[in-house]
Amino acid sequence: MRPLAAAALLLAAAGAARADAVEALRDFVREAKTGRAAFTQTVTAPDGAKKKSSSGSFEFARPNRFRFEYRKPYEQLIVADGQKVWIFDADLQQASARPLAQALGATPAALLAGGALDKDFNLSNLPSAQGLDWVQAMPRDKEAVFQSLRVAFKGRTLAAIEVVDSFGQHSRLDFNELATNVPVPAEDFRFVPPKGVTVVE
Repeated sequence: MRPLAAAALLLAAAGAARADAVEALRDFVREAKTGRAAFTQTVTAPDGAKKKSSSGSFEFARPNRFRFEYRKPYEQLIVADGQKVWIFDADLQQASARPLAQALGATPAALLAGGALDKDFNLSNLPSAQGLDWVQAMPRDKEAVFQSLRVAFKGRTLAAIEVVDSFGQHSRLDFNELATNVPVPAEDFRFVPPKGVTVVE
């Protein structure tokens, strides 16, 4: 085989591999009706100098119900019940709520738990890196609160999400032990403010 022909085949194969990452994301949104995973989140300041790490668990049930439960280094709960998104800070004994449509929009949570992937995002393929296949998901809404969103798959399994917000801060969520289409209790997506907690709506 001629070198140019071989190079063309390699490029075509690489393009097909990246296209598979976009299809993996579409398949995930279409086929994963429920799911749960452990996660580790790393937030890096715009200058790259400061990093903060946290960890917890994540659950979702389509459409528009999810639960992020942060356990370390401090407890925080983010729950979407299909109508509102609640944020509860246990240390501050404070809870806030916003209408779902207002809080969700074209956000990483919407990408994971929503159902309008191609309506809300422009998808494009990125080169594989760190042993993962990456997809760029850019919000169609020009008023979105982040600059860029990348989603990584290992094979057909969701592995990570990276977000750069409007201030240049980087956040990365790495998922472990992801299980999809498993029973998730409906009460996990309900939030009732504990007695004595300040509620801001």
